[in-house]
Amino acid sequence: MLSLVDLTGTIFGELMRPAIGAPEEAGVFGRVAIAFVLGLLLVLNVVLISFLQFRFQVLIVWFELLCLFLAFFYGFNLDFTFIRSQVWFMVTQGVFTTLYVSGISIVLASILALLGAIAKLSSNGFAFAIASFYTSFFRGLPLLMQVYLIYLGLPQLGYVVDAVPAGILALTLCYGAYMTEIFRAGIQSINKGQWEASRSLGFKFGRTMRSVILPQALPLIIPPTGNQFISMLKDSSLVSVIGVWELMFLARTLGARDFKHMEMLITAALIYWALSICLELIQARIERHYRTVSH
Repeated sequence: MLSLVDLTGTIFGELMRPAIGAPEEAGVFGRVAIAFVLGLLLVLNVVLISFLQFRFQVLIVWFELLCLFLAFFYGFNLDFTFIRSQVWFMVTQGVFTTLYVSGISIVLASILALLGAIAKLSSNGFAFAIASFYTSFFRGLPLLMQVYLIYLGLPQLGYVVDAVPAGILALTLCYGAYMTEIFRAGIQSINKGQWEASRSLGFKFGRTMRSVILPQALPLIIPPTGNQFISMLKDSSLVSVIGVWELMFLARTLGARDFKHMEMLITAALIYWALSICLELIQARIERHYRTVSH
């Protein structure tokens, strides 16, 4: 029985083969005919799904686009037996390390961003100078350079750092700088009257932030922070250059060992995509929760 990949690859491969593989066989009229048929199918597809509910329209279009991507990958003549033999190891080892590194980094980056945002909103020139220098420096350097500087630079000062802590530190510092501006904008969006009312009630700074300001700022902070986490999940592939056994490292290593580079890279790409979809769903659920609470 044909799998979905084999079926879609066969259908679309046979449909597109004369147009892109042998122009001398198809000729001008053959290619025009194929373009006309594809255009007609697209129009019929749009018309037919327009009668369905919005949710079903989205599901059908997603399924059709997925089939097109699978057909595109099928044209690479991939060794699916090799992919099946390695995918479980990539999931258990690579995905775990990727989520582990990204999860710790986003928590530390959030703490750092909160401190940086408070410092940038402070009237203390010393605190503002440190926070602004930090955000400027770490947003100005490529993440890959930061990974190398931390992993290779700290040993020059006598501090030998393993690959995983070095990767976590680089991701934390880099994304903490970006998230500082997110937290700063969220806190700054709260009306100054909230601060004045809190002071009139005798609230200290810590309690004001914890009980008044942050609960109101979170609905504005969470969406861009979720986007940063998704970006961090993908950028964690850069720590593979220092030997961290995350998803990209395994894809390159397993692919090079058996000369199956494309198989492993495509598998890793699909796993990253699946992880991103899961995070998008979680983010959407959190956003709905805070919208419900705020209303």
